Amino acid sequence: MIERKTELPEIFESFAEARQNGFLAMKKIKDSGKGVVGQFCTYTPLEIFMAGGLVSVGLCSTSDETIPEAEKVLPSNLCPLIKSSYGFAITDKCPYMYFSDLVVGETTCDGKVKMYELLAEIKNVHILELPRRQDTPEAKALWRAELVRLKERVEKDFGVTITDDNLRDAIRRRNVERRLLKELYELSTMTPPPITGLRQLQILFGSQFKFDWDEKVAEIQNAIDSIKAAYAAGERPVADTAPRILITGCPMGGVTEKVVKVIEEAGAVVVAYENCTGAKQLDRQCPEAGDPMTSIADHYLQIGCAIMTPDKNRFELLERLCEQFQVDGVVEMTLQACHPYAVEAHSVKEFMQKKGIPYLQLETDYGTADIGQLSTRAGAFVEML
Repeated sequence: MIERKTELPEIFESFAEARQNGFLAMKKIKDSGKGVVGQFCTYTPLEIFMAGGLVSVGLCSTSDETIPEAEKVLPSNLCPLIKSSYGFAITDKCPYMYFSDLVVGETTCDGKVKMYELLAEIKNVHILELPRRQDTPEAKALWRAELVRLKERVEKDFGVTITDDNLRDAIRRRNVERRLLKELYELSTMTPPPITGLRQLQILFGSQFKFDWDEKVAEIQNAIDSIKAAYAAGERPVADTAPRILITGCPMGGVTEKVVKVIEEAGAVVVAYENCTGAKQLDRQCPEAGDPMTSIADHYLQIGCAIMTPDKNRFELLERLCEQFQVDGVVEMTLQACHPYAVEAHSVKEFMQKKGIPYLQLETDYGTADIGQLSTRAGAFVEML
């Protein structure tokens, strides 16, 4: 039991510091001659890069450090995710952006699309045309054609050939990763959960910055086994009485951890994340049979997101997660000027009211000046529960 107590913090720190420590790993990858693809969005099909023998990495920056530089070009009332990402690119302060041989963007929002135009002046950029419908033959055909176009771009830029067998193997490996991360976050269906929401988020967010696939899945499995063992040995990091919270809304990670911290400091526990970082990208498996490109296209197109209309899949997932994790309340985190999520927040609120689940919307940015306000609102919400 003593050994587990000392092992668990090491596991958590491994994932919590993965983004920072990954900088050195990325340099080694580049020095070895391996190609690197940077991407911004959950809709980007990582299987295509994996099938080409490439390394992929998320480029969305989550700090306000470079926003002043970005605002010399971009409007100040733009989404902080867009400003931060562009700011780190133009200042060369993001090693992942610096080492990316190809940057893949997507038409999820107008602000990102226009930022990608500026980014293309300094980086090799490819844009995926993402349809806003998920249920029409035309949308499915367009998206599959876009992924074929991406595959051809990858083959051309990196001098590789991506076969159907390569794609099937990539689907299989990505499914293993999804299954393990889902198993990890579903540990929090226990009462009380075996880890805090902050720890869960750090593992989910940090896993994308571990670039050796075999080592990554081994570490995730080790984390699952260690958490289970510690729980069986009687460790309870969360109180039985802590209200159970689900977080939905914009992508989480980096500075936005402050939302999780104020909720848990108020006495609640975050048991689930519907956001891009969590269940949204991990809940489903990609079909391994049939034409692999069609399977990949159909799988990614069905991700629930506020940019889709109608956004049925997001609400279906929210309903399932609320029941599965027995949540006492839902907190929606929206970034300032993220119009799709800000508008859809009204629908989410009404949906939760019909389910009889208390709901709170917290709007924030990548700064820390609003922590006091967030703490006050989160504290009042948790006290109400």
